[in-house]
Amino acid sequence: MTAREGQSVLAGLIGAGIQGSRTPAMHEREGDEQGLRVLYQKIDLDRLGLGPDALPELLLAARRMGFAGLNITYPCKQAIIPLLDELSPDAAALGAVNTVVLRDGRAVGHNTDWWGWAEGFRRGLPDAALGRAVQLGAGGAGAAVAHAALTLGIGQLTLFDMDPARAAALAAQLSTQFGENRAVAGSDLPAAMAAADGLIHCTPTGMAKLPGLPLPAALLHSRLWVSEIVYFPLETELLRQARALGCRTLDGGGMAVFQAVEAFRLFTGITPDAERMRRHFASMGAG
Repeated sequence: MTAREGQSVLAGLIGAGIQGSRTPAMHEREGDEQGLRVLYQKIDLDRLGLGPDALPELLLAARRMGFAGLNITYPCKQAIIPLLDELSPDAAALGAVNTVVLRDGRAVGHNTDWWGWAEGFRRGLPDAALGRAVQLGAGGAGAAVAHAALTLGIGQLTLFDMDPARAAALAAQLSTQFGENRAVAGSDLPAAMAAADGLIHCTPTGMAKLPGLPLPAALLHSRLWVSEIVYFPLETELLRQARALGCRTLDGGGMAVFQAVEAFRLFTGITPDAERMRRHFASMGAG
């Protein structure tokens, strides 16, 4: 289905602590540019006093109110899956959903995170060394980013997570898909960091509501590139510390913009102007 000029499109974002999200503004502005009236609602679990167990109720409400789709963020990217009628190949392979299209009585889950991170990385760190990288976080966003990192050619990705079993499960899945030992679950973070060309951060630490560093600052070194997926604020403590050491850094803005580009297309059937959306994102300030 392709939205027609002048049509209203209702969409939303479900997640915790999302008041600072720029996604609504990006979708609404691009809708204006395309001749659509996009109304994009924040459905903030923290503000509502709800947890992921409220997802069935929220999804039912969105269906009944005529939403074209929903973006899904922390902590719901995996919890939403059992509630959906179908998954795209990417979402099924990754075991994580960040975009749900509601159409013809069906809820179909997609994952635009992996393409969003990859496109941001290609543009922001085009000649980065790809031998070895450490990734912190193996949840929903982490699964998507790890898939993207290996797709881009990172030789070996060492995964760390607060839940070691989750890191091991993701590493096994990725090695089946990309080749033996392309992804491994880490057990010695200092050793892995010392040998790494890059660090990819995929946990909520550093968000406005969860400030701080996701690892000891002493493990950072100047040979690293550092890629962050947190984008509110754009300048996280991790990026500040890494930049002070001389590391090349990439903030979470690219992933935020390019995942939204693809989500807009899925919601409306219209291919948006990616550069215009990127410029609009940048115009909203450092965050």
